[in-house]
Amino acid sequence: MSKAAAGIHHITAIAGDPQENVDFYAGVLGLRLVKKTVNFDDPGTYHLYFGNERGEPGTIMTFFPWAGAPKGRIGTGQVGTTTFVVPEDALGYWEKRLNSFNIAVTKSIRFNEEFLQFEDPHGLHLEVAAREEGANSKWKGNGIPSEHVIKGFGGAVLYTAAPYKTADLLEQVMGMEKVGQEDEYLRFRSYGDLGNIIDIKLAASPRGEMGAGTVHHIAFRAKDFDDHKDWQKHIANNGYVPTDVKDRDYFDAIYFREYGGLLFEIATDPPGFTRDEPFEALGEKLKLPQWLEIHRPRIEQILPPITVQETKEDQQ
Repeated sequence: MSKAAAGIHHITAIAGDPQENVDFYAGVLGLRLVKKTVNFDDPGTYHLYFGNERGEPGTIMTFFPWAGAPKGRIGTGQVGTTTFVVPEDALGYWEKRLNSFNIAVTKSIRFNEEFLQFEDPHGLHLEVAAREEGANSKWKGNGIPSEHVIKGFGGAVLYTAAPYKTADLLEQVMGMEKVGQEDEYLRFRSYGDLGNIIDIKLAASPRGEMGAGTVHHIAFRAKDFDDHKDWQKHIANNGYVPTDVKDRDYFDAIYFREYGGLLFEIATDPPGFTRDEPFEALGEKLKLPQWLEIHRPRIEQILPPITVQETKEDQQ
């Protein structure tokens, strides 16, 4: 069986205070909070989803935020850097915007492409690149002009204990094209327009430790439920151990650990975030899976209130 993933579906990270998380991703970066739900394995904790206007695959950054969560360490076995992509000629705007919030920005060149690199309030490593490919987002969060709005993911940089085995997984199993090697990085490209560039760092890093400011897992796209079942078989036939299918309400998911230590997920594009609330009201109310509705009063009592609010410059 030959398979090829279109690219990244979502990336899930651990954060600290949930309101700080919302203020940064909705306020500073201007993403839409498309779903406010809970961690299905820990219902006393939020699971927040940010993305473009519909939270389409390739744009979805998700978080498990815990106030007071111990800080993690970014390292081997994790996504080292999450890349967002903006329209061409928008990097100058983003450098000024990030600086206006007192966010330290450094510039880097990789594969002849410029990146603005910075951290979120809890230490997660982020970068922004400007590319023509990928549809522009129609979400104008916090007054960001339409020609500068974040489109979604550009890709990710993987820190792995076995870079060439991870590379083999991306190329031979995930169906990505090897672009080449530059210094300490290998680059792979998928056929999609967003979340389509994966760089593998060849140099060794300290072992990652899970905590605030680290990525929990990276998910790749399956186009539908039948395709998802094929991926489950395909992953198993290539020597990995995928989980049973997990119903995450807005997509189905399977997980497996690759040889370099990263947790990979394959997630379905459907049904999406409008399955339980209208497009106009995405992210406004706490949504729970049906099996947790009986516990809603207690869950709402435990969760701290959060709001999407205008985030002013120079407040960070």
